[in-house]
Amino acid sequence: MIDLYYWPTPNGHKITMFLEEVGLPYRIEPVNIGAGEQFRPEFLAISPNNRMPAIVDHVPLDGGSPLSVFESGAILWYLGKKTGQLIPADLRGETEALQWLFWQTAGLGPAASQTHHFSHYAPEKIPYAIDRYVQETCRLYGVLNQRLADRPYVAGASYTVADIACYPWIVPHERQRQQLEDFPNLQRWFNHIAARPATVRAYARAPEFTALPLSGMGAHRGATDAPDPHAR
Repeated sequence: MIDLYYWPTPNGHKITMFLEEVGLPYRIEPVNIGAGEQFRPEFLAISPNNRMPAIVDHVPLDGGSPLSVFESGAILWYLGKKTGQLIPADLRGETEALQWLFWQTAGLGPAASQTHHFSHYAPEKIPYAIDRYVQETCRLYGVLNQRLADRPYVAGASYTVADIACYPWIVPHERQRQQLEDFPNLQRWFNHIAARPATVRAYARAPEFTALPLSGMGAHRGATDAPDPHAR
């Protein structure tokens, strides 16, 4: 059993997408970031950077005591290794998935998060900051669009943790001031992943924890699902 410390943000959705895709049993422990629950001592014991998501694996592969993991990219990689799924088995495929997973956590996620923050949540609208992060987000969309020009998935022929990491940060593209029509390869990939049953199930969990009107496949595509996505 996996305990998932979760709130319906892009990084939170990554983990429900993975767990629904592989069918691994889990239970959600909500961490309401709007109410500051990520700063509670009991959560900091699991996630010392006071960020969700985090997990506790009660049946780790080494047979030892429960194991906690924080940071969404690390969680995806841990779960992929635990289940033997969504990470390619060969060296080159694994390397592709790993480097694009790092690309998302180091590039796409932070840039898009700053776009959200400065465009929608900052108490003072600073044109330089908005333009900087909108343009960087646009550049990263272009990188992903080019990557997908000759392959169905980010890491190659197979759906992997790299796709799961990237997808939730493309969902709120309109709030990032991006139009998917400008990135046809990315748009094709996005629509394909949105239609996966596991993606639909993962996003269907969100209304349990937020009052936002998310219901049914596709309703999540334009959603912004955090009090401040800068908080992840």
